[in-house]
Amino acid sequence: MLDGYHAEPGAATVDLLLCEAHQQQKLLQNGQADVALLHLPFDSAVGLDTEILYTEGQVVILPTFHPLASRSQIRVAEVTALPELPMARWPGPDGSYPEGPGAEVRNLTQLFQLIALGRTTVIMPESASNDLRRDLAAVPVLDAPPVTTVIAWPSQSRLRAVADLLRVATRL
Repeated sequence: MLDGYHAEPGAATVDLLLCEAHQQQKLLQNGQADVALLHLPFDSAVGLDTEILYTEGQVVILPTFHPLASRSQIRVAEVTALPELPMARWPGPDGSYPEGPGAEVRNLTQLFQLIALGRTTVIMPESASNDLRRDLAAVPVLDAPPVTTVIAWPSQSRLRAVADLLRVATRL
């Protein structure tokens, strides 16, 4: 998307901001970012305009040594019934973690290390499993809700660069 935008005549310089889970909306609202990628239903798009980029299924990430790692598919109930691999917990928009036995994680590096060690698991968008480490396996979760990736921006934005980026993003 960024390469396509940069190829456009008059493209503005893009500064890429990397952030932790659920911080995108805050960065948009306080003016630190002009656009963000959100994953619905995990992120909130309240007060933002959005354009859908794509929708995908979800997978469970397991250590390769786990018996379910060789399956071709799995159901949510099977994943949540694994007492030895409780679901990882991500912080909410306010920074607090939901209750539960799973590991508290803030980024994929932490998460994947804990999964490889056999301490936790996660159900996440299929695209997050691209280029997985060799000690991790992704198994499609048949009944997990689809995840829609959107590009979002503040409703009041009238920046030409934002409009140009949106045009390129939705064209790809």
